[in-house]
Amino acid sequence: MATITPVDDPADPRVDDFRDLTTADRRPDRPGGRGLVIAEGVVVVRRMIESPYPVRSLLGVPRRFAELADDLAGLPVPAYATDADTMAAVVGFHLNRGVLAVADRAAPPDAAALLRRARLVAVLEGVNDHENLGALFRNAAALGVDAVLLGPRCADPLYRRSVRVSMGHVLRVPFAELPGPWPASLDVLRASGLRVAALTPAADARPLTAGGPAGQRVAVLLGAEGPGLTAEAMAAADLRLRIPMAPGVDSLNVATAAAVAFHVLGSPA
Repeated sequence: MATITPVDDPADPRVDDFRDLTTADRRPDRPGGRGLVIAEGVVVVRRMIESPYPVRSLLGVPRRFAELADDLAGLPVPAYATDADTMAAVVGFHLNRGVLAVADRAAPPDAAALLRRARLVAVLEGVNDHENLGALFRNAAALGVDAVLLGPRCADPLYRRSVRVSMGHVLRVPFAELPGPWPASLDVLRASGLRVAALTPAADARPLTAGGPAGQRVAVLLGAEGPGLTAEAMAAADLRLRIPMAPGVDSLNVATAAAVAFHVLGSPA
């Protein structure tokens, strides 16, 4: 079982993994970042414990550790119990959720390996907002997406805010970077038997609900909020799909649009 150790000094070096999180994990994937994955709250911590990401330690108030007692039973890592004020002094802000866990990154899977049995895949270009990315992963988990592939200029899915907004599902939905030059790297999807469907609000695109590739193996290509997909990515897709909307509304939030597409394209034909 995790060893629960009281900590009452914010300067205690044993909790350094949790220190000053407002800056320390801003870009954990870049030089100077710690490269750690951070989970906030009982639900997300529980999902981290169940995930492939190896937990290093936990920090929280005793009440939250009591809620996690069953989850901690087989976890041989330290858990540091403290009060809310000490915890705030360590992490740099008051954490209403009352518990944090940190983990090392898992080895990234191979994109081609993820595609071998995948029926529904999300492919992202330039999705660089951490909250949109987290929401998209949560939708992907709920609607049966088998994998998420990252094209150029995407944010890090393991940034703390993305993990939190995803409710920990970014730790469960497998993801990988697409190898090779973009958008030629989309050929790896076609080689695996998936059709690449670009989602766009363009009026001349095929309506999503009008006989698209529902029930087939498909990769949904999604761009950043605002600019959307580049012309190069659009040209590299096998078909273009749009979500019919009421007059006067030109687009949806990317995570919302993704959820609609996942629901329609993941349904049996």
